[in-house]
Amino acid sequence: MKKYIILLFFSAITFPALACDICGCGVGSYYLGILPEYQKRFIGIRYQHKTLTTHLGPFGERTPITSDETYQSMEVWGGWNIGKKFRVLAFLPYNFNDRVAQTGNGSKTGLGDVALMGYYNLFSHRSVISDKLLVQSLWVGAGIKLPTGKYEPGERLRVSESPNNFQLGTASTDFTLNAAYDVRLMDFGINVNANYKINTNNKYDYRYGNKLTANALAYYKIRIFNKVTVAPNAGVLYETSQQDVERNKYAVDVSGGHVVSLVGGLEANFSRFSAGANYQDIASQQLANNRVKAGNRLMVHFAVAF
Repeated sequence: MKKYIILLFFSAITFPALACDICGCGVGSYYLGILPEYQKRFIGIRYQHKTLTTHLGPFGERTPITSDETYQSMEVWGGWNIGKKFRVLAFLPYNFNDRVAQTGNGSKTGLGDVALMGYYNLFSHRSVISDKLLVQSLWVGAGIKLPTGKYEPGERLRVSESPNNFQLGTASTDFTLNAAYDVRLMDFGINVNANYKINTNNKYDYRYGNKLTANALAYYKIRIFNKVTVAPNAGVLYETSQQDVERNKYAVDVSGGHVVSLVGGLEANFSRFSAGANYQDIASQQLANNRVKAGNRLMVHFAVAF
């Protein structure tokens, strides 16, 4: 009974407070999803594709200055388990931003903001209930994001009626608080991730709003010929962001908001190799006082454990 109380409590405090990289550029939070299976270390690549429509009218309608923006990221990421209690995750993104508008097109390509996250295993437990194996684990930790991506202050002046998202990085050192919980009864499991990103002022006196990101995914493991494991999964992603702030006191009206997405995906493992993909369908959103609309998103990844 105690184990189920822990599950219900953790779900209650994280599920309604989740959020993700709302706008898709290098200035958001981090969507993790289900990690690749590994014992000690893994390294891999992730590709993410997101779209954003900005400069909308007061009722969300397109205007002569509406922009269609695409944010793509090719990311090297990896994880390292240190003993049984500690885990480190690292992210090295390379971003491709494109903008199409009647007022002029634009693109930016380059290194994004590097991030590092550390986790501590609060508990891992295995038990048998009615001849069925129940496995649980809870990891908590913190992280740091470094200002390695290029930030152009002139972009903010150009987009006074749009969020300051068409950047490769934030030019600020930011911090994250993280939690990851997984419970599995035989082959059926639930995975919950939460990430709260605390942003600081950059040297241009601009601070992006803090972001809360989390997802809850249900999955089922299917073993094929005892060699390949596939795990279809589905769940919900909720993202919320505070408004940006200029000069420590002026809130940016065209910023902040929330998004709810329905997530469906598939993970596969063969020996030391893992691959997966998921699609995020926007179910509801309210961004930047309805001056911004986020599109559906895609993520694919491949990793090797060693």
